[in-house]
Amino acid sequence: MNTVLGTIKKPEQLKKLSVSELEKLAGEIRGLLVHTVSKTGGHLAPNLGVVELTIALHRVFNSPADKIVWDVGHQAYVHKLLTGRLDKFDTLRQKDGISGFPKIIESEHDAFGTGHSSTSISAALGIALARDISGDSNHVIAVIGDGSLTGGQAYEALNHAGDLGTHLIVILNDNEMSIDKNVGAMSEYLSKMRTTPTYNRVKHDIEFLLKRIPAIGDSVARTVERVKDSLRYLFVPGMLFEELGFKYIGPIDGHNIQLISDVLEKAKNMEGPVLIHNITQKGKGYKPAECNADKFHGVGPFCIESGETMKNGTKPTYTGVFGDTLIKLAEQNDNIVAITAAMPEGTGLKKFCQRFPKRFFDVGIAEPHAVTLAGGLATQGKKPVVAFYSTFGQRAYDQILHDICLQKLPVIFALDRAGIVGEDGPTHHGVFDFSYLRHIPNLIIMAPKDENELRHMLYTGTETNAPVAIRYPRGNGVGVSLEDPLEKIAIGEAEELKSGNDLVFLAVGAMVEQCSIASELLAQHGIKAGVVNARFVKPIDEELIRKLSREVGIFVTVEDNALAGGFGSAVLEYINSSNMNWVKVLRLGIPDKFIEHGTRNQLLAKYELNAEGIANSVRTYMKQYGAR
Repeated sequence: MNTVLGTIKKPEQLKKLSVSELEKLAGEIRGLLVHTVSKTGGHLAPNLGVVELTIALHRVFNSPADKIVWDVGHQAYVHKLLTGRLDKFDTLRQKDGISGFPKIIESEHDAFGTGHSSTSISAALGIALARDISGDSNHVIAVIGDGSLTGGQAYEALNHAGDLGTHLIVILNDNEMSIDKNVGAMSEYLSKMRTTPTYNRVKHDIEFLLKRIPAIGDSVARTVERVKDSLRYLFVPGMLFEELGFKYIGPIDGHNIQLISDVLEKAKNMEGPVLIHNITQKGKGYKPAECNADKFHGVGPFCIESGETMKNGTKPTYTGVFGDTLIKLAEQNDNIVAITAAMPEGTGLKKFCQRFPKRFFDVGIAEPHAVTLAGGLATQGKKPVVAFYSTFGQRAYDQILHDICLQKLPVIFALDRAGIVGEDGPTHHGVFDFSYLRHIPNLIIMAPKDENELRHMLYTGTETNAPVAIRYPRGNGVGVSLEDPLEKIAIGEAEELKSGNDLVFLAVGAMVEQCSIASELLAQHGIKAGVVNARFVKPIDEELIRKLSREVGIFVTVEDNALAGGFGSAVLEYINSSNMNWVKVLRLGIPDKFIEHGTRNQLLAKYELNAEGIANSVRTYMKQYGAR
């Protein structure tokens, strides 16, 4: 069967298509998106919402000469389909396949690599300034969602761009959502703008009338200008974007290809920065995604007919256990409050929000604000729990260090999706948290071996008068029983699970299970390996390490974190400072590189952090040093 999409090898071919052909193309793209993502998983709803916008962008502009920067980049699947990656699209998010986000090394049409929120305007402005310096005349376009406008960096960039006045087009793709429903004053502002009479028509009419008034003196003319401004604020509350120096166009129907194309053509010829307010429906064209846009923002494989996701075992998830445990603790402690950055569902806090609405705060995509907000709450006797993904915690490094740990405020950081997370790739792996947190004074860092230990660690955090970070992996737990009552774990105390005469695994977090299996594999080769659940990355259990150093000559530290500055580094530092020069240390973890996308199991195997890989690394090491 012939399709319009099948004929598109380069984006310039879109310029030759009629509007009816482009509309047919939009339908074909939606069908392919649903079909592919139902198998690979991915960000379905955001991409369904930007089909017409993406077609219009590539119809009007000339990529790669014109630069399109996608904020976050999770909505760039359509862009990939129109820029020569149709034949590879079935490899989306698969090992050795195309990425779920823009990547400079993947295509010349990917102007900037993205994955985190609120960066597009900054990057696009930098590209535009480089163009100006070089004396070129190409166009630069940033596409940013209304959810990303809750991030402070977006406003820093808007402010700078408006001040400089260079030509830059910003498209605000407004679908009223980020991952979960948007919150905050900006969301309310945009909501008013969606329901306001079209600003540009009103503005044009006012200016036309004013120009027809004869010259009536400077003082009266100034009064007329004030009247014009007053009317402007009456029709569109605030006019924030124009006050920031942008020419504002919109709101426009983001599913009308001809209208979007006409507006983009107009914006091309405007001087200075332009903002186009584009209204779209997240999940458009696939009923389950339209009705449950938050569920289909990022989704695993699913049944197309029903929209139901494929079940991934019956074991509870770490995220779910965290959320349920926090509710239990909050029922017993009125001072516990929860904070998230636009992800109540993803962090397991949605039920907490429903149970304790006055003790729950969604700050939008604003991790730095979330952390300092928690600091303020902590100074007044509250016990804030800040939940975000490990990779997003990187965005609040200064606030964690300066506003929490420097003042030793009792804030708990719940770092979900830690370690290797899988198909979302290098922008989303949480493999740097031990390293970027461990050197901060006053901070206690824990990592549970299973979902039951997570519950006890969370309780420990609420009973500790210091900053605490608890990091745990994505997905299902080990499947152990959940014990009650919850008990406080002694700070810095590791757990010796198995003794061994030849070596001891010092494992942390999800690696404890892998090391336990690796120990059994090594036993088949006559190697007796002990296993320690380190539990704490800071402080480490120095007493146990010293004790074990007298019993075995080899420590093997294992972590799903960067080796540089991680848990193994902490062990080496202690051994060196204690002059235990008789101990050999093999460190296993993430090498000094950004890890590609693929399933968690595939990546653990590739980097030898599954049980088999760990056992093989140990055998190789012991042969090298003349052991078995």
